[in-house]
Parts: sequence; structure tokens; C-alpha cells
Amino acid sequence: MSDATSSARVQALAAATRPFMRFFTESAYARKAGTPGVSDFAVGNPHEMALPGLVAGLQRWAVPQDERWYAYKLSEPESREVVAASLRDWRGMPFEPADIAMTNAGFGALAIGLKAVTDRGDEVIFSLPPWFFYEALCVEAGLVPVKVGTVAATFDLDLDAIAAAITPRTRVVIVNTPNNPTGRIYQPETLRALARLLEEASRRNGRTIYILSDEPYSRIVFDGRPFHSPTAFYANTLLAYSYGKVLLAPGQRLGFLALPPTMPDRERLRQDIMLVQLAGAHMWPNALLQHALGDLDRLSIDVAHLQRKRDRMVEALRGIGYEVHSPEGTFYLLPRSPWSDDVAFADLLGERDILVLPGSVCEIPGYFRISLTATDDMIDRALPGFAAAFEHARGHEAGSAGTGGPATRP
Repeated sequence: MSDATSSARVQALAAATRPFMRFFTESAYARKAGTPGVSDFAVGNPHEMALPGLVAGLQRWAVPQDERWYAYKLSEPESREVVAASLRDWRGMPFEPADIAMTNAGFGALAIGLKAVTDRGDEVIFSLPPWFFYEALCVEAGLVPVKVGTVAATFDLDLDAIAAAITPRTRVVIVNTPNNPTGRIYQPETLRALARLLEEASRRNGRTIYILSDEPYSRIVFDGRPFHSPTAFYANTLLAYSYGKVLLAPGQRLGFLALPPTMPDRERLRQDIMLVQLAGAHMWPNALLQHALGDLDRLSIDVAHLQRKRDRMVEALRGIGYEVHSPEGTFYLLPRSPWSDDVAFADLLGERDILVLPGSVCEIPGYFRISLTATDDMIDRALPGFAAAFEHARGHEAGSAGTGGPATRP
């Protein structure tokens, strides 16, 4: 006898990831990504050769120094010290090596952080638009995602909406700063107010509400702005970080989960996190990446060049007629689509060999996301196509002749 029905768990994951999966399997991106001459703004992938320092670091540390060089690895003392020292210097807080868990990028850090502090059925609050995997992470862990809006004019956290969403089952609030996809950096006054809100709600519930601070873009900020982490304002914050953004090497799965020195229960959480990593299929980064971290931690893509691309794209798109904000960080722009059907407009751009991410994939319909990791040549080729698509959209309804037929909607 065969069971032809997927498990309830898998069905829930399929529902949570449906817009993402359809985009990556059925859209213009699925058909054209990697094709010569295409301008690919869809995701934060590299389109130029890797940083020379990244390559040199991996080559240097690939040479074994002892017989256990490629043995099983947990969070290695040397890599933890690199991270703690870097955070001490950068954040001005006395992070300790013992409070650093090395992870398989930020994705792994988020999954570990959620599972370390929650029970099945607990609620996790996050703001819209979110990184598109928060819901799937919650569903996979048996948690209940609770979505709230942001302040429309600024994309800032809506503290009233967060307060209204808190129940006795609330355990985690995810804060993503700088935010993907909006580029918003949350300011100290907002983070202080959020801390007061969560401290009061934790007392009321008789149970700690944690912030899980998702900070993979915290070194990619523009215009000389300072970055502010929730760890500086709320003691019960877990910090998730990925090196894949600042190195523009997302395929090298390296990150960490850090407990700030102010966290009351961090000695217990150290053990809880290790158990989650062990039972979660050895959720530590590989040996080579940990050996090389001392070299890699000092590297960065050219943020000034990213800023110049941001400025050029914002000015050009606004000149065409698009409504587009200027992000404070990350490497994304979030223009408003001329059509309310952002999927159809992304297909229209795709016909002109311009690949973007529809806002519907990020739960912000009516927008589309542009990744500034595209090359200058891609921008040169794409700007006339952005203009032509905008003019077409002004004179035609979505799905009308010349748009390639009906769009595949998430």
C-alpha cells in the first residue's frame, strides 16, 4: 500500500514557500538566468569574480596543519575568538567566545535561534515585507508565524501593530536590520521603544519574549550612517549573522549566532544551542571556512561602489517615472510596479531580458525588488528596457497583448 499524499508538515512547507518556488521554477528568471546578455537583478548573487582575498584565504587555509584539520568540527575556539573580537571592536560590547555559535550562514543561525528558545505552538512575530523564508522556518519548527505591517511612509517598525499582536504564546520577535527588501535601518529610538514594549509584555506573560535580530547586511550601509543592533537595547536578543553578504559569496555557508553579554540566561542557552545544532544534522560550518575566518572576517565587497550603483539606479528610475525609495543599507532597491500585478510586470521586464524579483514573493505586492549586485554593464543594458517597460505599462493593462500572455502568479 502506498501513501500518495505528502505529510501535513510538507504540505505546510509547500504553502509557505509557494511564491518563492514558483518564481524560481516558472518565471522569466527560471527561463533566462545565466543567459548571456541578460541583466539579472533578481537575487543577491555575484556576477563578477570573487574577492581576491576570499580566494587567497581559502587557498591558504586549505593546506592541513595537522591530522585533524578536516575532522568533525563544532564551533571551533579560533573562529569563535575571531567573531567575539570583531564584535567587541565593532559593537563596543564585551562579547565572549563562549557566547558565539558558528553556523551554516545566517539561515542556519535563524533556524537554530528559533528552535533554541521556543516550544511547538509558540508564536513568532515578524514585520511585512519580510525575508521570504521566515514563515517557512517557523512552519518547519512547529511554530506559528504572526505577521504585522510596517509604517507605510517609512517602512519603519510599527510598534503599535507589534504590541497588538502579542499574546501569551508569543516567544520571539524577528527584527531584520538593515531590512531586506526595504533597506531600512531601524533607529535607536525605535529599538528602545521596542525593548520597553517587550520587557513589559514579558513581565505580563511571565515568560521571556526574545528578539531574534537578523543582521546579515549590517556591514553594508550607505551614506556613512551608523548601524544600530537590538543587542544594544534589549538584553534578551539573539544576533544572527551571515558572511555571505559582505563577501558576496552566499554559496560559502558561514555565519554565527551570538548571545550578548547582557543576556541573563546565556550560560543555559549556550548548551541549548549546541544541542539544537547537534540534533539538527550537525549544523556547524565546515572545517575550511572556520580555519580561514581570521582572514575572511576582515574582507568586504566595495560598499562605496554599491552606493554609486544605488544612486545611479535611483536617479535613473525616478527620471523614467518609477516611484522608488533610496535604501539606507543592503544591496536592494524596492520600486513600485506601474501595474498592481507585480508578477505580470516582472514578466514584462523579463521579455526585455531584465530579471527582477516580484514583490509578491516578499509579501509586498505592487512592488519589485532590484539587486544592486548586478554589474555596471547590466545596468547600462537594462535602463532603456526599464524605460520601455514603464511606457508600455502606462498604455496597457497587465496581461494585454505584447506582455507575453498571462503571468504566473504566486
